[in-house]
Amino acid sequence: MWRIRKFNCFNRTKKNVLELKQTNITLKEIDVTDFRFLFNLLKQRDDRANISHKKMPTYSEHVKFIKLKPYSKWYIIQKSKIKIGSIYLSKNDEIGIFINKKFHGENFATYALELLINKNPRTRYLANINPENISSMKFFKKNNFKLIQHTYELEKN
Repeated sequence: MWRIRKFNCFNRTKKNVLELKQTNITLKEIDVTDFRFLFNLLKQRDDRANISHKKMPTYSEHVKFIKLKPYSKWYIIQKSKIKIGSIYLSKNDEIGIFINKKFHGENFATYALELLINKNPRTRYLANINPENISSMKFFKKNNFKLIQHTYELEKN
């Protein structure tokens, strides 16, 4: 597990703010109408991306998890009202983000990250990343996060 910390918030300029507005990216807090979408997103995830579970939960297990309100903030990322991904902030200020594969490569994750940080100011943010998830490591590094720790796990049957 990787733990990454962001030292500085985004350096916003008028150009950045205008660019963000022009993307039509918004964050909507999740509700019951999003459960199926979130489950389908979870099914898209590569095993290398998973850090929180070893096997795919059933839909009912996933709904139970959502109803426990495991995160301090959990949003659906939308582009002009179309659901394109999700982003959350854990109770320990850890960020998790996933974009539907149809929308990869369009910088939506970066815009969503900036919106999350603007809506939820903290002194620091963390991101736990599976060490095999190279694309996530590159994403957070590109967004000014710094590697602060490697964590190892021993599983006993």
